[in-house]
Amino acid sequence: MEDELLWNDDSRALQDSEWSKLSSDFTNAGYREGITAGKEGALQEGFDDGYAIVGAPLGRELGLLRGMASALLSFLSKTENIQKHAGLEEARDIASRLTDIRFSDIAPPDLEAERHAREHLEADRKADEDLDFDTNEGLKEKRAIESLEDMMKRMGAGVATSAEVQTRPTADDVQRLRKRLIALSESVGIALQWS
Repeated sequence: MEDELLWNDDSRALQDSEWSKLSSDFTNAGYREGITAGKEGALQEGFDDGYAIVGAPLGRELGLLRGMASALLSFLSKTENIQKHAGLEEARDIASRLTDIRFSDIAPPDLEAERHAREHLEADRKADEDLDFDTNEGLKEKRAIESLEDMMKRMGAGVATSAEVQTRPTADDVQRLRKRLIALSESVGIALQWS
């Protein structure tokens, strides 16, 4: 009976309390949904820009080079001529080196993401000048897997020098391989078509 009196005494206060709670819950949910929608929109825009400006052009160029190297290797494997031996070994080397290149090796660093990370660190007063911005968890996991892949490859290939073990290809290496591929194709009388 006392419980009923407690609840009946101030029904307006109870209604106000419930209304405040509901209002607060809906405001918080709306705020979270707005933040999520904003992040998704920014992520999509960032993906679209990155894909169009970096991902697709680099992937396309690397794919063209790999395809042309494979085609030239196939051609030289079936051709009987004086230049075959030297050209075949060169084609194998180029194709092998192109196969070893990963997108993460040649993609430029995301300066905007690094700037954004610095801003957040400064805002949280956790800035550390010696911090390596490649500490993103997803990137760390990817690099760990790539490191394991490299180690497995070295175990099977018997890599001799530690310099070869630690050096990953760069965008400059891709351009050097491109020049070697063009020179090799011209030496056997094949003009490569770049579209």
